[in-house]
Order: sequence, then C-alpha cells, then structure tokens
Amino acid sequence: QVQLVESGGGLVQPGGSLRLSCAASENVFSLSAVGWYRQAPGKQRESVAVIPSDGSTNYADSVKGRFTISRDNAKNTVYLQMNSLKPEDTAVYYCYARKLWKNYWGQGTQVTVSS
Repeated sequence: QVQLVESGGGLVQPGGSLRLSCAASENVFSLSAVGWYRQAPGKQRESVAVIPSDGSTNYADSVKGRFTISRDNAKNTVYLQMNSLKPEDTAVYYCYARKLWKNYWGQGTQVTVSS
C-alpha cells in the first residue's frame, strides 16, 4: 500500500507559478512510475506529467515547456513545478504512483488560475 499526500495548490493569477508536492510513504525511485494527473470540472482525469521506471519524463502537450516534474528520493517526494499558468490549467491535481501493477492516488489538491 502506497500512501500519497499532495500539497501546494491554491489560487494564482494567469502567468503565475505554483509548485505541487507529493509526499510518498516509500522510496519514490522504487516505484514503477510516479506522476501527476488533473481533472477539471465536467472533464475526464488526464495525465499531466509522468516519470516511468526508466527515469524519463513524459508531459501532456498542453503543459510542455511550462511544467516540470521531478523527484527527490531523500525526501520521498515528487514535485510538479508549474510556470506560466493559464486559466485552462484550473483543476484538481492528483499525485499518482504505480507499484507491482497497482495504481495509487493521492486525495488531490485544487489549483485555480484566475485574475
């Protein structure tokens, strides 16, 4: 059982930045994959950024060049640095982890981009 706790969401103006953090209950480098998903009102949950087992990074086209995913093994934490935020980035952001073919999710953190 992997527990994930997100933090760092909030209200930000367009063009602003936020950094989301996801504290995991175990070594993030031992997991098959870690990443971030988001779900806007009335829409399906979508992948934002993922680090698979090979350590590469995969981003949704809509966030490439603006968002950066990283992980810190010493802190068992996964980060999502979000820059140049747009109103369409407004959503609940969920931390994701995969271990032994099972998916785990955090409780979500709200990000609202509005002037």
